[in-house]
Amino acid sequence: MVASSAKTVVAFRLSPGNAHDAPEGRKLLATLKGNNTPLLMDKAYEGDDTRELASMQGFIAVVPPKSNRINPWEYDKELYKSRNEIERLFLRIKRFRKVFTRYDKLDEIYIVIP
Repeated sequence: MVASSAKTVVAFRLSPGNAHDAPEGRKLLATLKGNNTPLLMDKAYEGDDTRELASMQGFIAVVPPKSNRINPWEYDKELYKSRNEIERLFLRIKRFRKVFTRYDKLDEIYIVIP
């Protein structure tokens, strides 16, 4: 899921429960364009492929390196602290049993067009 705040989802994809987040996140990221927009990601997305794709799409990747990285990079720690807003969005969504347990398997079921 790509979200711009604790209440606004920009884009999302449903994936199988046994799929890793990073490949699905890259598929979603490939559909978006940024204009030097910071992209806050957790460590599941800290791989070189994901950060390179984010850069190619016009985003500034703000993600901490894993502790076992040989060549860690610098990132904006203050900006990264605001990622908790997105985590709150996930917590709100998980309150809905239908979404949390994935009763409906199609992305279209969850899209609400204003």
